Amino acid sequence: MPGEKRDNFFTELLKFAIIAVVIVAPIRLFVAKPFIVSGASMEPTFQTGQYLIVDELSYHFESPLRGDVIIFKYPLDPSQYFIKRIIGLPGETVNIRGGAVSITKTDGTTLNLTEPYVKNIGNGADMSVTIPAGQYFVMGDNRPESSDSRYWGLLPAKNIVGRAFVRLLPVNEIGVLPGSTNADPQ
Repeated sequence: MPGEKRDNFFTELLKFAIIAVVIVAPIRLFVAKPFIVSGASMEPTFQTGQYLIVDELSYHFESPLRGDVIIFKYPLDPSQYFIKRIIGLPGETVNIRGGAVSITKTDGTTLNLTEPYVKNIGNGADMSVTIPAGQYFVMGDNRPESSDSRYWGLLPAKNIVGRAFVRLLPVNEIGVLPGSTNADPQ
């Protein structure tokens, strides 16, 4: 009898492991992915070492919005992943003057961004960029420390992996859609 109980235990353990893999693997591969923040480009919103879960599914059903914090493959080296905030959407023109950002929307109206998440405006040249279809303008929240669309150009939509969905670590900062803000006033 003891041998039969041991066999039954291992059989049940094997069944549990198979069910866990069948459930978890598709979620991990197609729905959510872990991401660890590295670098100062999104400070103070995100710090090095923070652990995020990336929502890879939503952007298959809806377009990214201004203010979303996204994870993407760096256009100049797709083996690297970056985290930045969406500033400009397809068809818009992003204007940066003295560190202040304004957007000329597709309907011709102008939106002056209020960016309470930016604590360090820093340096950078004035510029005006019109965004073609299928591309986005992204910037880090710590502007002097961020390699972003101001330096390497626009982000193709195909490079977007997903949005920051949950911050798991540090425990005292756990939250859903961390750092996201709707930058368009209603």
